[in-house]
Amino acid sequence: MFPIHEEERLEALRSLEVLDTPPEAEFEAIVQGARHIFDSRMAFVSLVDANRQWFKARCGFSIPETPREVSICQYAIAADDMLVIPDTLADPLFASSPVVTGPPHIRSYAGIPLRHGTSPDARRLPIGTLCVADDRLLEFTPEKLELLKGFAGVIEGILEARRARSESLKLALSRQEALIESERAQRILQQAERMARIGSWRLDLTNNETHWSAQTYAIHQMPPVGKPELEKALLHYPPADRAKVEGALAACANTGQPWDLEVDLINAKGKLRRIRLMGEAEIRDRQVMAVIGVMQDITERYKVERRLREFALTDELTGLASRRAFNETLDEALASTPARASALAVAIIDLDRFKEVNDRLGHPAGDEVLRVMAAKLTAADHLGDFLAARLGGDEFVVMLRGSHAAERLAQGIEQLLTDLRHTVYGEGADPHEGITVSATIGACVRDAAHADRPSLMKAADTALYAAKRARRGTGAIAGRDGILVAHGAPAHQVA
Repeated sequence: MFPIHEEERLEALRSLEVLDTPPEAEFEAIVQGARHIFDSRMAFVSLVDANRQWFKARCGFSIPETPREVSICQYAIAADDMLVIPDTLADPLFASSPVVTGPPHIRSYAGIPLRHGTSPDARRLPIGTLCVADDRLLEFTPEKLELLKGFAGVIEGILEARRARSESLKLALSRQEALIESERAQRILQQAERMARIGSWRLDLTNNETHWSAQTYAIHQMPPVGKPELEKALLHYPPADRAKVEGALAACANTGQPWDLEVDLINAKGKLRRIRLMGEAEIRDRQVMAVIGVMQDITERYKVERRLREFALTDELTGLASRRAFNETLDEALASTPARASALAVAIIDLDRFKEVNDRLGHPAGDEVLRVMAAKLTAADHLGDFLAARLGGDEFVVMLRGSHAAERLAQGIEQLLTDLRHTVYGEGADPHEGITVSATIGACVRDAAHADRPSLMKAADTALYAAKRARRGTGAIAGRDGILVAHGAPAHQVA
């Protein structure tokens, strides 16, 4: 499938010079955020070339590209707004597609076209898509799709800034005399600076004079008059970042080493901005005569990246820590305590009869159960120093920390078994016909045999299934005989 203006579209794509480039953190963060919002197995940024679709960022699969003829994204780039396919098997256009009938067995798909023009005045044409997909049926709510559109807009901005930054740096590294003589090059530089909020600068090492472009003054919120003094310019950076910039300037002046930093800057109006600062040596007769470079205000992108990280580290439904946040925190805790110490334990919690709630009362009722259980976990102060997280579905996990974690574990599990009970009633249902959701818990104390996350979690998971086999709504600890029960419930020992 080829949209109209195909040659112009391919020209717009190739003008970005992004095909076959290495992974970049900004794009990876966005696909992780999109995957998190939809709870999908796959999310990716697809750039549709003449005969292939190439993935600038992807999660949920490993292949870097596919033939264009089998891609669903070739249809998405022809859409005015977005392409949403709730069920590919119910859509005659896609039911027999190789990516539906074979790996990765796409069942649900949503794609937002990414647009770009070869210049600020050129028509913006679709060059790729931001997509989420799954081999299960996904829920595409208007709110989630609006977030996906917002992420697509961020990607378009990053691509445009990336192209403009590359063009601006090429121009900035040209000789200053050549820029003055070439009015056309100067106009292009000024347009690129305004478009991407990029300013250029030059530090003459022969006299220590600093020269700024108009956009560099704008980033500092200063009028473009006079020559800025280097010492005063450096005062715009907080002390820690100022030291980084001074060190980079010195290294470049002494050895010609180029640099690329992200630092904070306080402009003349006292506002904190996030800046990307790049510098490179200007060499004549084998001597560094000047340091020349560019700066870009990346404040908005920085805020988006921080929001995306918050999305990735927080479970959207329950507000608990996400699986990723838990894994990172557990790894840090394991690295900071001796392997033989028993000052750390994990407990995996699986909800009993949760599927029955979803099947009989619907997913909104199931979501409410998850929120209630999350609130109970958050309030579990008897656990002492702990972190609660949602692993996914109806599975939670708790990490206990501190010198008495092993001693607190059994009593803590018994209290959780008591607290994590919740009865759900359907609308208009008999009060005696509710579904009581309980918890089964498996735990493990960190020791020499369980010194890393995989072995610790595997042992806790094995204990969980041992408890389930014994009796639903009980607990077990790896390496200890017997089962744990809720306070007041009869205990049944097992070998």
